[in-house]
Amino acid sequence: MATRKSKNPLLDHEHITLVLQGGGALGAYQAGVYEELAKIPSEPHWVAGVSIGAINAALIAGNPPAKRVARLHEFWDLVTSRTSGLTPLFDQQRAVFHQFGAAMAAVSGVEGFYTPRMPPPMLQPEGTDAAISYYDTSPLRATLERLVDFDLINQQKIRLSVGAVNVRTGNSVYFDNTMQKIGPEHIMASGALPPAFAPVMVEGEPYWDGGVVSNTPLQYVLDMRGPAKMMIAQVDLFSARGELPRNMGDVTSRQKDIMYSSRTRFGTDKAAQIQRNKKAICNLIAKLPPALRNDPDVKRLEAANRTAHVDIVHLIYRQSAFEQESKDYDFSRSTMLEHWAAGKRDMQNTVAHPDWLTKSGAEQGVTVYDLSREVRAVHN
Repeated sequence: MATRKSKNPLLDHEHITLVLQGGGALGAYQAGVYEELAKIPSEPHWVAGVSIGAINAALIAGNPPAKRVARLHEFWDLVTSRTSGLTPLFDQQRAVFHQFGAAMAAVSGVEGFYTPRMPPPMLQPEGTDAAISYYDTSPLRATLERLVDFDLINQQKIRLSVGAVNVRTGNSVYFDNTMQKIGPEHIMASGALPPAFAPVMVEGEPYWDGGVVSNTPLQYVLDMRGPAKMMIAQVDLFSARGELPRNMGDVTSRQKDIMYSSRTRFGTDKAAQIQRNKKAICNLIAKLPPALRNDPDVKRLEAANRTAHVDIVHLIYRQSAFEQESKDYDFSRSTMLEHWAAGKRDMQNTVAHPDWLTKSGAEQGVTVYDLSREVRAVHN
């Protein structure tokens, strides 16, 4: 793909990348982030996602810029259409609303997404999809075919990468429109979380949700990026940091946060460390006498370690005090609107922050910004 310079004078990055973590119903937060991000005159060059992040990514990459936010609204309005749009008035009602919305999704399914299998898996013929999953995701295929232009995705105007796991090998795999033709099955495979959903067959191989191995595509983006200076907007739905649980509901919720956060803070710290090491190698090579610098092995080593600067703008959904372990399958309208609004607010706060990419470096390295809730910028 050709590198396109950002149209925003505040951004001198040659690549803008959106990285979307998995998290079910929490994905409305990512849609809110994108609605604000879309106001910056810098079209993403690359969108990478896992699970619900893959669905949001497909809605973005599979529509022209003017229609993307509307398509996201259409999807999220559809999947929350079975519940009331009423917003609880009192704090005591909010926890009840959250649990009720999750119960509705578990018992009745989610419109345009999945339906319960009847009879249940234990009464289904062994070896069938119905015997190894609680829900049928056929409605999701119809939704994707209606809301996503896969021909547009395969024109590669925007790079799209979605993560899945091969059930037979246990290996993480990324489907990438720069390497293969992408269809609804690739997006569905990325979101086929067991045991709720059956594996999705892609070219004769069964795939589960990418979050089974890693719930964020950040490392894939860092590994596969080219030499261009890049800004990554990393939108996570589970926070690796949290409070000590106070009850059993908190325990399950905190366990889910830790399990699905995929150690994103560790990932960004490790990426920064790798970049520092690469920079040190290039600095050392620059100090060598010309005779050694021209050695083929030295040139090869220098080429392998010379990469451009990366700015990672990290946005993380922080759950409300009333959400528990069901937060990722509470598809109630009021909760979706809360998540969407939180994403918009966090992105607005990030862009408005005085440190918004002002310290971006031209030389090699990684700078991580987490500015949405508090001043916390880590420079490497």
